[in-house]
Amino acid sequence: MKRAIRKMNNMNMKKLLTVCLMVILTLSASDAQEIDKIVYMDLVHGQRMWNDNKHPVLGIGFEDSARIKYMNEELTKSLKPHNARISFLKKEIRYNNIKNGSLLILHVPSSRYTQRELKGIKRYLKNGGALLLVMEADYWTDLDKTNVNDIIADHGIKYGSQSRDTLTGGYTKKGTLMPQKLKVTYELGRSIEGGVPFAYNVQTHEPFGVYKQLEKGGRMVVLGDAMASLYMTEWREVNDYQCREFMQEIIQWLLGK
Repeated sequence: MKRAIRKMNNMNMKKLLTVCLMVILTLSASDAQEIDKIVYMDLVHGQRMWNDNKHPVLGIGFEDSARIKYMNEELTKSLKPHNARISFLKKEIRYNNIKNGSLLILHVPSSRYTQRELKGIKRYLKNGGALLLVMEADYWTDLDKTNVNDIIADHGIKYGSQSRDTLTGGYTKKGTLMPQKLKVTYELGRSIEGGVPFAYNVQTHEPFGVYKQLEKGGRMVVLGDAMASLYMTEWREVNDYQCREFMQEIIQWLLGK
């Protein structure tokens, strides 16, 4: 009798262990499915605005840590529906370090990319990678200090001089990238040549946002003003800018959804 009870207990223990193992494997598979895209953000080239809010790089980004935290939280929200997460690049950019990424973000750099980095980024784009490149007016960074045009020139896109616009505010047009017209923040950005325009300033109606479909499914969005990309929904007593929607649509298109 005791032997039968012991045998039954052993069988029940095995069943319990089997169930526990199945639960662990199911949860692990679920976690793996939740995050299947990596978005790399460059923090190596003197970024003037962005930083890692948890482990910041010294000497870059806004000094306001609360603002840095807000920007990262908002970007994380934009990425979540696409099962994507941010991974910060804090060493020289190399192809092998970004080749598996779904998106590369270069946000307002102020120093030059090395020839090895340029070669790696171009190879990444040639093989179907996606790029979000954001620049700003001369106050923040200028084209003499950073060679971002060398990254996008092969695709017929080029940053030009500081915009002639003196008014605040921008807008998008309904099209491939934007399903509806949006009101977005903008102030004194940088002109862009080439690509397909989708975002404009309100005064001269020059484009400050363009996009382009690349080979092998690659995609590129180039912005000449950073305000909307910082999720600035309020500026100069205007509080109804649709920057969250703006970034959500850009992220969605770049990630191929």
